[in-house]
Amino acid sequence: MNDQTIVRWEGKFLRVLQQGRWEYADRRGTTGAVAIVAVTDGGNLVLTEQFRIPVGRRVIELPAGLAGDLPGSSGEDFSAAAHRELLEETGYDAGHMVRLASGPPSAGLASEVVGFYHATRLRKTGPGGGDEHEQIQVHEVPLAGFREWIAARLREGVSVDPKVYAGLYLIGAH
Repeated sequence: MNDQTIVRWEGKFLRVLQQGRWEYADRRGTTGAVAIVAVTDGGNLVLTEQFRIPVGRRVIELPAGLAGDLPGSSGEDFSAAAHRELLEETGYDAGHMVRLASGPPSAGLASEVVGFYHATRLRKTGPGGGDEHEQIQVHEVPLAGFREWIAARLREGVSVDPKVYAGLYLIGAH
């Protein structure tokens, strides 16, 4: 493969690169992304739901977000980003946060790497819902009833991000 990388298109947040015959997306102005498997003391999995324009429907996701994307945060630690995103999206502050794994969620399409974190000892300290550009609905789903809850949501036409299943696997709740 040709080692020369060419910028084919560049927008405010994304750019499309080409190396040899391979084209891929690269997110600008971040160091990566985080996904948080947050479980309450009562055994509930904290999930988010929001409309996602690229797929044209509502999607159930782990609380997640970008690391290093805020002004002055270019070297932001993934763990700090996980704490910040969990609080912003769900209103929960984690008393304990452990890194589970990291890797590319779509290695054939994008250069992004996602770090998975397990958040426990949760304390509700804010409303959640995301920032001014987001309309996030927060769900607390009993781990014991997760399969049934997800099946019902799928029947309603809501999509589920596969990182939800990966996160459950990583904490041993599958």
